[in-house]
Amino acid sequence: MAEQNNSMSSMASEICNQIQSVFTQGETEERTVLEILVEEIASAAGRNGRIFFYACGREGLMLKALCMRLAHLGLSVHVVADMTTPPISSNDLLVASAGPGGISTVDAICGVARSNGARVLFLTAQPKSESATKYATVIGFIPAQTMADDHQPQQQSSTRQLLPMGSLFEGVMFVLFEMVVFRLAEVLGQTPEAIRARHTNLE
Repeated sequence: MAEQNNSMSSMASEICNQIQSVFTQGETEERTVLEILVEEIASAAGRNGRIFFYACGREGLMLKALCMRLAHLGLSVHVVADMTTPPISSNDLLVASAGPGGISTVDAICGVARSNGARVLFLTAQPKSESATKYATVIGFIPAQTMADDHQPQQQSSTRQLLPMGSLFEGVMFVLFEMVVFRLAEVLGQTPEAIRARHTNLE
């Protein structure tokens, strides 16, 4: 049992170190993705805009988790494709994510948002991709491995990668979004009690 626990702890530590290394790389940017997210979301709230979220697969799950916490902060937030999602307009913000650079469904939704005057915050590991440059009002660069580059071994090793495909990108998203919620709570003056009071009681 002790060996199993040590192995589990070692794996967790390696994963956390990989996630931390992405944030270290990101700090060299003129504006970090954390600053961009906080500024864009706070700005949308300040103009009484709504915030919409869309991504595919596991990236979509990470954005749904962020959407939930922003609702707890008292913001008007919506996941694209929910039955109650309203139309997007010029006051609003769409936060979309396509780690590998471009996905047809993400592109289509970003295009609709832009055609209706909304701002589009595009999260990606490929900031020079056509999707990012064509649809984004602002790009949030997350320099993590995705399916676009997971076939290129980062180091010569006989051991299996702990985070295959886009798992590193998605793990970074989770940690990043927790930081975003923390910063926004300060910016918006939200107390832990007020945030907790907005959690659903229909459970």
